[in-house]
Amino acid sequence: MCCECGIPVSPNPANICVACLRSKVDISQGIPKQVSISFCKQCQRYFQPPGTWIQCALESRELLALCLKKIKAPLSKVRLVDAGFVWTEPHSKRLKVKLTIQKEVMNGAILQQVFVVDYVVQSQMCGDCHRVEAKDFWKAVIQVRQKTLHKKTFYYLEQLILKYGMHQNTLRIKEIHDGLDFYYSSKQHAQKMVEFLQCTVPCRYKASQRLISQDIHSNTYNYKSTFSVEIVPICKDNVVCLSPKLAQSLGNMNQICVCIRVTSAIHLIDPNTLQVADVDGSTFWSHPFNSLCHPKQLEEFIVMDCSIVRDIKRGAGAGMISKKHTLGEVWVQKTSEMNTDKQYFCRTHLGHLLNPGDLVLGFDLANCNLNDEHVNKMNSDRVPDVVLIKKSYNRTKRQRRRNWKLKELARERENMDTDDERQYQDFLEDLEEDETIRKNVNIYRDSTIPVESDTDDEGAPRISLAEMLEDLHISQDATGEEARSALEAADLASKVTDGPGTVAHSCKPSTLGGQ
Repeated sequence: MCCECGIPVSPNPANICVACLRSKVDISQGIPKQVSISFCKQCQRYFQPPGTWIQCALESRELLALCLKKIKAPLSKVRLVDAGFVWTEPHSKRLKVKLTIQKEVMNGAILQQVFVVDYVVQSQMCGDCHRVEAKDFWKAVIQVRQKTLHKKTFYYLEQLILKYGMHQNTLRIKEIHDGLDFYYSSKQHAQKMVEFLQCTVPCRYKASQRLISQDIHSNTYNYKSTFSVEIVPICKDNVVCLSPKLAQSLGNMNQICVCIRVTSAIHLIDPNTLQVADVDGSTFWSHPFNSLCHPKQLEEFIVMDCSIVRDIKRGAGAGMISKKHTLGEVWVQKTSEMNTDKQYFCRTHLGHLLNPGDLVLGFDLANCNLNDEHVNKMNSDRVPDVVLIKKSYNRTKRQRRRNWKLKELARERENMDTDDERQYQDFLEDLEEDETIRKNVNIYRDSTIPVESDTDDEGAPRISLAEMLEDLHISQDATGEEARSALEAADLASKVTDGPGTVAHSCKPSTLGGQ
């Protein structure tokens, strides 16, 4: 019999029933039934003492662990059997956790009890968000600069950053007249971005730091770091003059070369022999060279005669020959000198594109004042009169028929003038003409422009529908089949890697335009 109420019970060390035992002993005594927990509304993180803010979803294992740590000391006196959330309204600022505990009482009897702990969610701004509001938010800044008059390299770099998601950790992106500034909340994120820049464009950097505050008692220091990244001052379609030593090391190339593209290295081609070479960043800084002419000095020529050179004489130790270009000998005349009979003869790597009557852009080196140390030491017979860069098409017609678009970084601009717009249009035309650069850029179809043939009447190159991605917008209320199909399409879009039309076998027609 129970010694308290007299009802029959199973034998136990306390000789008392469970109801009487619970009325006399409360094993949850000392465990708080209401606890406060801090939550930052700006970044949606919870505070984990002593100084960590962590991201947790509602009713997740991480949030349950955080709640149990708040009452870790009282729980150490009992045995925790089970713990779980009790459903509450998401906006109620309350979290309820049901605990099941056991403890030995009265001569070895084991008592089990279930109770609920109520957590009150209190709003508190974390240190990172507080610095953002106080305009003192960045710990590291990357200053990317390029000493050129054209921003083609920056436009290409912007697309690479968007493709690989390197802008996700940036606090702020500011565009100035000669580069970009990236602000970060930690030095580690900035170092990761610097490593990405070194892999994508030829550059060099210097790091420095400034002491903001220090605590001599705990030996802690607060620094602001600055990374100064300098990109090589060479852009696509620049004419350069190499040093004799560098030209010899690249396979006895001619010193006057044309830059056909800038990726992780500078890609050069000799317009007289079609010999190509790649110059990486370390080689460039060891043997620097400059652009002889800037893009504003491009002049328009008309092709009077063009003949293909079949037999190319190669010297001893010559390097690789380009298979995508054709060597041609052309006679050209400036469109501004059509009333005269003055013509220029030159060799060009555009023999496969040019026909009599075509317009072509190039540099007139014969009537140009070249202030370059390497050119001044060259024999005048080895300096060509004209260097042709690219075939000219009707820009207005190309813009009207362009049925694709690019995404841009959300950045602060100082000013946007007409020259920047012209340079951006030049970059878009380069994407249409160069398939190698397009492989590293995500191109999205513009549904506002009707679909036409891949080439127009003039034969201007255009991007095929197979290389375009659908511009996906996943709404916040997308659920079920819609959200799943959108995520599948985004995953398939990331698999377009090997050029036009090369996608995964599971690609759906709605993912790529027309494929």
